Amino acid sequence: MNSTFRAAVLALGLLASPHLQAQKAATATTANDPKMNQFINELMKKMTLEEKIGQLNLVSVGFDVTGPVVSKDVDAKIRKGLVGGVLNTYTPVAARKLQEMAVKESRLHIPLILGYDVIHGHRTIFPIPLGLAASWDLAAMERSAHIAGQEAAADGVNWVYSPMVDIARDPRWGRVAEGAGEDPYLGSRIAEAMVRGYQGADLTNPANVMACLKHFALYGAAEAGRDYNTTDMSLQRMYNEYLPPYKAAVEAGVGSVMSSFNDINGVPATGNKWLMTDLLRNQWGFKGFVATDYTAINELIPHGLGDEKQVSAIALTAGIDMDMVGEVFLKNLAQNLKEGTVKQADIDLACRRILEGKYKLGLFKDPYRGVSEKRAKATLMKPEFIEAARDVARRSMVLLKNDKNTLPLKKSGTIAVVGPLADRARDMIGNWSGAGEGKQAISILQGLKNVAGNGVKFTYAQGANVTDDEQMIARLNAHGGELALDKRTPEAMIQEAVQAAQAADVVVAVVGESQGMTGEAASRADISLPGRQLDLLKALKKLGKPLVIVLVNGRPLTLPWENQNADAMLETWFGGTQAGNAVADVLFGNYNPAGKLTMTFPQVVGQVPIYYNHRNTGRPFAGEQLDKYKSRYLDVTNDPLYPFGYGLSYTTFSYSKPELSKATLRTGDTQEVRVTVKNTGNYDGEEVAQLYIRDMVGSITRPVQELKGFQKVMLKKGESRTLTFRLTPDDLKFYNADLKFVSEPGAFQVMVGGNSRDVQQASFTLE
Repeated sequence: MNSTFRAAVLALGLLASPHLQAQKAATATTANDPKMNQFINELMKKMTLEEKIGQLNLVSVGFDVTGPVVSKDVDAKIRKGLVGGVLNTYTPVAARKLQEMAVKESRLHIPLILGYDVIHGHRTIFPIPLGLAASWDLAAMERSAHIAGQEAAADGVNWVYSPMVDIARDPRWGRVAEGAGEDPYLGSRIAEAMVRGYQGADLTNPANVMACLKHFALYGAAEAGRDYNTTDMSLQRMYNEYLPPYKAAVEAGVGSVMSSFNDINGVPATGNKWLMTDLLRNQWGFKGFVATDYTAINELIPHGLGDEKQVSAIALTAGIDMDMVGEVFLKNLAQNLKEGTVKQADIDLACRRILEGKYKLGLFKDPYRGVSEKRAKATLMKPEFIEAARDVARRSMVLLKNDKNTLPLKKSGTIAVVGPLADRARDMIGNWSGAGEGKQAISILQGLKNVAGNGVKFTYAQGANVTDDEQMIARLNAHGGELALDKRTPEAMIQEAVQAAQAADVVVAVVGESQGMTGEAASRADISLPGRQLDLLKALKKLGKPLVIVLVNGRPLTLPWENQNADAMLETWFGGTQAGNAVADVLFGNYNPAGKLTMTFPQVVGQVPIYYNHRNTGRPFAGEQLDKYKSRYLDVTNDPLYPFGYGLSYTTFSYSKPELSKATLRTGDTQEVRVTVKNTGNYDGEEVAQLYIRDMVGSITRPVQELKGFQKVMLKKGESRTLTFRLTPDDLKFYNADLKFVSEPGAFQVMVGGNSRDVQQASFTLE
């Protein structure tokens, strides 16, 4: 058996790892804290089989559900010790009620772990994660997670289902809104920052919460961008491009992991022993516990893995510790044990991992973690949290176009504000907005009025529905869409908007998606503006007035007409509780935008998947229009509408050619890459300088670019600064055909610039 095939077979779990026996002792207990081990050993000696299985049962109680199953008879099960955790419950009163039931009325008084979907804020809502990533500001992201964790903890939650670190290159997939985009390096740094923000330095601190890394693994590569769909990829792509952010979160100490819904090369993640045991625990050394996503064990049945009793055994032996809502473990593990399809050691190990998680959170010492209504009142939506949400929202916005310095707007004259999302506070907080309330958010129309002062007159018209598809509206409203279909004809609504704009000096058109059009189960085959919104923009353009398009959306959109015809265009995502004020800060120039895209925007959906760090073919297209036999389209260029890392400012920046400290890099050396960035415009502003490399010759085909560093720097107008990036041979490593992590001698290019397209280059050799 050659080494390449053996690596592939081993990675797929078809052979026992040669060092698996050596690691068996390491996985018998999941952590080496003697006090914790002694405590849990003593506790488990007292537990019945039924109580051990009960710890693996995660049920849903409370204010929302994320699937078709609602847990029943929860109170009775908690009292019997048949529940290990609860999701979807918050507020001090509700959380204390459940916890008291467990610690006062169950036989062994084992506390519950209380989980909730705190994705981009709890009560104070920040921009969606794709927007957060566009800030390229790790400190701001970490702060947003810490604030979200403080609020969740004060509201009775101790476990949050975040961060989502799935690499995503297909904007049709609705859950791109929840992640950091397409790049493994940036995604890894963001994963680390979010874990630090939630968990802090001490998980027992009642202001911190346990993070849950999701979705393990490769969920963002679902075929056709359709949620829950299958994933099939080579091991080299998996290790080099999709796994790094998960590994980074594990190395940052994330306390728990959530399995993904998709299958991976034919094996569903929730039943994938190679994924959950060989890779996550044995290769990466993860010491926390693994929970499924909502009813994921039940869903192994339609995947085709067997009946409920069979999939119960498959999931447990694969390495799943906690069953979210489906109660498959509760119903079947005792019988599985009797029939020999699982071992007592399997059940004990899963139970131990759950108990260790509770111990690490300090729940055995204080099950309530100091939760009280007084603490909640003092913590939730504190003024400094609201101000942080406004600041982070501004940082997330990306200026896509600004011809003839249309922006910033003047705080005088008449501004027409039109569009179906201009006065929609609910949509500002986006999908998966936790305990956030849309009525507490600031709409863009209101934000403009708040920031403009008394010198501006506003006119307003809705102009269009977000969509005119009544079936779509019904689907969205069934899950909190809060959309109403204006019964006027589209033509009448557009005419009203035109009239509102006729007397204005500038038109601000707020268009995009409703929040329910992104997120889970919200894939879109057509990612252009929905409904008659483009018709609205075309009618406004005919007026000949400056047209500013403000985008509200959770994914890259196809915007060819908008890019060609707008005078200015600002990507604002779903900006959170303070979205309207933050948008106004940017539009009026109180804040100079500095965001950069972390997902490529295609020209048309037929280019998808499109991403910057692709590999060359043997016939790469270089732009010669009459060159037929190259990897290209006949009807559109290969180029994106907006490349990865792209984003403008109200000022401009220039870059010098990179200077390298060494022509040849050797083992133990550090390559210093120096570049001077100058603010050449008329405003003070921030710039995200991005460092990319290209491995020119490799044993496997290598990407045309790979992000390897970035620095966000504030420069006053006219100011220059020399930035230094450092590269070592370790930064040049990749997984080769044998899945060995190596750097290979040869030529490398270094590229530095303000986005992945517009770069200055230098070269060196690795020996």
